[in-house]
Amino acid sequence: MIKSMVYFGHISIGEVELSPKGETNVAAAPWVREIRVDRLSPPSERCLPLAVLHTVSSGALCFVMESRPSPATADNEPPSSLVAMHTACLRDNKTAVFPLGAEEIHLVAMKPKSNLPNHACFWGYKVPLGLYSSCLSMLNLRCLGIVFDLDETLIVANTTRSFEDRIDALQRKLSKETDPQRISGMLAEIKRYQEDRTMLKQYIDGDQVIDGGKMYKVQSEVVPPLADNHQPMIRPVIRLQDKSIILTRINPSVRSS
Repeated sequence: MIKSMVYFGHISIGEVELSPKGETNVAAAPWVREIRVDRLSPPSERCLPLAVLHTVSSGALCFVMESRPSPATADNEPPSSLVAMHTACLRDNKTAVFPLGAEEIHLVAMKPKSNLPNHACFWGYKVPLGLYSSCLSMLNLRCLGIVFDLDETLIVANTTRSFEDRIDALQRKLSKETDPQRISGMLAEIKRYQEDRTMLKQYIDGDQVIDGGKMYKVQSEVVPPLADNHQPMIRPVIRLQDKSIILTRINPSVRSS
């Protein structure tokens, strides 16, 4: 058992006892006496934080942390800051994040077996920096990351017609759906398609788009010839780097292409 102090930022919020778990040599770690939480993670909307961390980092549990027993307090006395953080994490499906350079420890609030009042219990998972947030974003948005074989160039292209077809298909499904979570996901997807279709129409109509209040105009880009007997092609292109969107035409002379 290791005695440690927990801080939120630079403020001490409580004393704890750590029980090392797994293969991580927590006892020898320089940070073990001071657990410095700098933020709470975004809320997990679909899965418990424990399930997310157990899935993306199996075997990464490095310690169990419990608040140290404290003298009995009056019923009207507010709980300690550590217990308040524990309660907030349980209620909002958040984790307390303790950064460690290229890694970070996520403190997952657990319901203590003892059921003692004003008692906090956390499981500590050490994961690569940003891994939890990335996975959480995909889970919350119902999107999955895809890794392509870099031997091939794969492009997902959309036209106004393909956007309209997808919107129509989703609206038909929506009319038959009863699950509130699925309805919410479909509405969000329809909204994204409608926004992308509007942007594409701006490009078709005026060779420019407005995104986030900023106007982007086409830039002429030269496409090298595919063979010696082909001529270089000049395409009108708009690149929205932040959104990984490229607007262009298959046939530069035909606006609707």
